[in-house]
Amino acid sequence: MRVITGKAKGRTLKSVPGDITRPITDRAKSALFSIIGNWVISCRFLDLFAGTGQVGIEALSRGAREAVFVEVAEPALRTIRANLEHTGLDENAHVVGADVFKFLLREPDPFDFVYVAPPQYRGLWVKTLRLIDESPGWLAPDGWVIVQIDPVEYEDQELEHLGMFDQRSYGGVMLCFYAQYQD
Repeated sequence: MRVITGKAKGRTLKSVPGDITRPITDRAKSALFSIIGNWVISCRFLDLFAGTGQVGIEALSRGAREAVFVEVAEPALRTIRANLEHTGLDENAHVVGADVFKFLLREPDPFDFVYVAPPQYRGLWVKTLRLIDESPGWLAPDGWVIVQIDPVEYEDQELEHLGMFDQRSYGGVMLCFYAQYQD
């Protein structure tokens, strides 16, 4: 696991001890940031179920203005902080030790990208997506929600404010892209 490009290019990232996280593969992460492209520059990035923090760290390395990492597991929080310090990207990062579902019940604060990568096979991605759909203030007007799941977990969602506009699979990683419906 490493930072692919940007300020911290090539830096190796620590894994969370045990098997409580499922880090995104370098192939899928590279594809994700190819899709996001230069829109990551100066963006606000929210990394939910942050795990090792590698997706938000990649965003910071590529020029994101700010990244907020939300994670409840203490070993993961320690890993995120260590990875941010190791990459030198901690200045524009905020690590929040909280349950994602409680965090999303707060007053919404708009982000350009909301990345959702919960533990697999528990339907947590659906619950998270629905909470964001109910509080669309979490997204900037042109913002995206990006969900990382195993392809076998996917099921169509009927949402009020969000619609899926793209979906890509990279082996055992599926990325689903959602944006607000435009009037």
